[in-house]
Amino acid sequence: MIAELAACNAAFQVIKGALENGKEIYDVAEAASSFFDNKSAIAKKANKGGGRSELEAFMHLEKIKEQEVWLKEWMIYAGRPDMHTDWMNYQVQCRQNRDNEVRIKARKKAETLALLLTGLLWGTGVLVVLPICLWLVFKLFGVL
Repeated sequence: MIAELAACNAAFQVIKGALENGKEIYDVAEAASSFFDNKSAIAKKANKGGGRSELEAFMHLEKIKEQEVWLKEWMIYAGRPDMHTDWMNYQVQCRQNRDNEVRIKARKKAETLALLLTGLLWGTGVLVVLPICLWLVFKLFGVL
């Protein structure tokens, strides 16, 4: 979680520095994407729990919320009209992309497992049926 927090803070510093120097949020889209990807990773780890680290995870999330409040205020007061709404839509899109990637990865894993099990069943079937077929053929032709 420390690595994600460091990456999140670094991305926020890039965003904040660019915005304070007159650039627009779309100029730092990569940092914004990194910020919210890492925020999501921290939130997922915090939701898993884990006893002693729960307070630490909570404090990390609170710090990220403060950074988000700064971004929201900047977008409302110094940004263009509806910038915060567009920003929220961008976050939704990023979350959907992450969820789709997880879903695709899980589906590929399930397909691979199904293929493996199918091969195992066919292999087992061949190993069982082949000796019986050979015995019948040999018996039919009088070899045995």
